[in-house]
Amino acid sequence: MKTAHRVVVALAAASIIPLGLAACSGGGAASTAKSITLEDYFTDGSHDAQYAKCEASTGIKVNAVHVAGASLIQKVLQQVSSKTLPDVLMIDNPDVQQIAATGALAPLKNFGITGSGLTPAAVKAGTYKGQLYGAQPLANSIALFYNTDILQAAGVQPPKTWDELRSAARQLTDASKGRYGFAMSNINTYEGTWQFLPFFWTNGGDEKNIATPEAAQALQLVLDLQNDGSLSKSSISWAQADVNNQFIAGKAAMMINGPWQIPALSKASGLHWASVSIPVRDASQTSVAPLGGEQYTVPQTGKKDAQAAGAKFVQCLMTPAMQSFEAKTAQTVPTDLAEAKKFGAANPDVASFVGVVADARARTAELGPDWPKAATKIYTAVQLALTGKASPADALKQAQSENQ
Repeated sequence: MKTAHRVVVALAAASIIPLGLAACSGGGAASTAKSITLEDYFTDGSHDAQYAKCEASTGIKVNAVHVAGASLIQKVLQQVSSKTLPDVLMIDNPDVQQIAATGALAPLKNFGITGSGLTPAAVKAGTYKGQLYGAQPLANSIALFYNTDILQAAGVQPPKTWDELRSAARQLTDASKGRYGFAMSNINTYEGTWQFLPFFWTNGGDEKNIATPEAAQALQLVLDLQNDGSLSKSSISWAQADVNNQFIAGKAAMMINGPWQIPALSKASGLHWASVSIPVRDASQTSVAPLGGEQYTVPQTGKKDAQAAGAKFVQCLMTPAMQSFEAKTAQTVPTDLAEAKKFGAANPDVASFVGVVADARARTAELGPDWPKAATKIYTAVQLALTGKASPADALKQAQSENQ
């Protein structure tokens, strides 16, 4: 999840399970179109090389239309209404079920695409009412990055538990250098929720009702880090990119962030870093992080040849070789489980994320299309607690009652 600024749209009705790639049946179509339109939110053109490779291998010309992430879902809903959807539509994985609920997407089984061999949470995210609608080639999540030089100089080991995290963050904080021991994004958007989820979920937090003692414990931890002086009060306005900038500048010894930051970290002169799973409250717990990444869908356009061509192109994007090609470029993890294992072994910078992604949870796993409501409750509660407007327990109760 590179960014969480998405339009929230409440829809009636309405995380990655392996997508097996059988030969494209084209839904019964005798032939496929020679060109298709593809819509995504990669306005930086970061996936164009991947598309070009699949153009060459499939013989299908792709007209890629890049829409800013904050506007994509709004535009998609307009296209649903006007029946002007593209032949292939890329959607952030938490949005797939919302769009599938409108009836705008074709079940991928119509084209011989199933969910075999992929990361379970990805398949779950792409499934609505028992039908698979989204195919996800790559996945990401979040982990704890740390500056190896700073930790080594302080004699601090990467923390594994919440107590160790607080202790390490205090030791690594150095006001004379303007350095905090720990940084994370607690902004009042989905990014803030995304970063808090590992603490929330791992400790037994439940998005159906966020006002629980387990959730309060998780929120108390973040508040304690701020009260200790180990976490900047500015975290309530930091996006994940801001957190990464703090880390690169040496203003944070540890941070929560994702593998998409690795290219920037690798370019930073003199910066040495590593990453581990996000600490848990109790050593018996297993860290549960949210699943990030985008899924490709085939809209119900009524144009059988174009749909068949779109599905064929999606199948190309889902091949293990293409997943690894793009994963290396984007520093993310293939969703093909076997390919992910090989990729991690060959790319040590993302090796820790292979395990994180394998155990990741889809944000829509429990609430489906209603997930955005819960996400809003969670970041609202975090903001209330960190700004001192309510205790963690009261903040969660207030957010739960106000954002129904």
